[in-house]
Amino acid sequence: MPVYNFCVAIDDALMGITHVIRAEEHLPNTLRQMLIYEALGFTQPTFAHCSLILAPDRSKLSKRHGATSVGDFRTEGYLSEALVNYLSLLGWNDGTEQEIYTVEELCETFSIDRITKSAAVFDKVKLSWMNGQHLRAYGEEELVSMVGGMLQEKGLLKDGASPFARAFIAMVSNMLELVTDAEPELTSVLSYPLEETVASEGCKSIVEDNLKELAEVVLAKYDSGELVTTIEEGGMKKWIKALGKEMGIKGKRLFMPLRVALTGKMAGPDIGEQLSVLALEDGDVNQDVVRLPERMEKLRLWVGSQ
Repeated sequence: MPVYNFCVAIDDALMGITHVIRAEEHLPNTLRQMLIYEALGFTQPTFAHCSLILAPDRSKLSKRHGATSVGDFRTEGYLSEALVNYLSLLGWNDGTEQEIYTVEELCETFSIDRITKSAAVFDKVKLSWMNGQHLRAYGEEELVSMVGGMLQEKGLLKDGASPFARAFIAMVSNMLELVTDAEPELTSVLSYPLEETVASEGCKSIVEDNLKELAEVVLAKYDSGELVTTIEEGGMKKWIKALGKEMGIKGKRLFMPLRVALTGKMAGPDIGEQLSVLALEDGDVNQDVVRLPERMEKLRLWVGSQ
């Protein structure tokens, strides 16, 4: 410890350090270093001490609580500006309700006198939310470069900027909190887990209500070519509305069974958008794809088994 304090004081003095901001754990070291500065005739820097950053359980933050390096956070899909934004607010605020800052704004508004005395809690849920806010502020080309590049780097897309990739990224952009969230979303959009969904407890009421009846109508419109033409023309919203009038149903009794029939799932992006994106896929991905013809055959088999 004596050697540490001596070396730190000498190093900082020779580099002309004017401000030293560190955790409150260093208060004892600060007193020793001030004596060294005084003994050697160096100008003392301004010292400031921040409260500790605690884990959600209010214990000292450690490796067991997750990512511990900037590289780890980057791998998990966090943006550098979001991480800087979040860390700046752990133990500091500018006296306003503002939460989202650019790095430039932080440089302009930061002041040592606004550092709080109470310990801050590192909340990864809040960090992820903040990351999503920064992600949504990106322009289309930046998102394509970042998200498409990540999917291509992971081997999921052959071209991260293809028409399919661009349409997919535009569809899910408002749903992402992390860049890496796009990976499971891509897998979901390309899959059609109909059998698993209809067998689930959550889908029981839909199956018992009108899923078979609606599925039969969907199959008829697919066989006639009407559904394919509608998807190609981007007219799914009007088509769904007309379908509801034709069958005399609306709301969840229309949308939920239709979602299950066309996507094989009970949740996800807009049905029409999903089908339009799927129609653009032309060997762009390096994973299994269940295209519309295959979906309709699976749906036909399920209807026949009822």
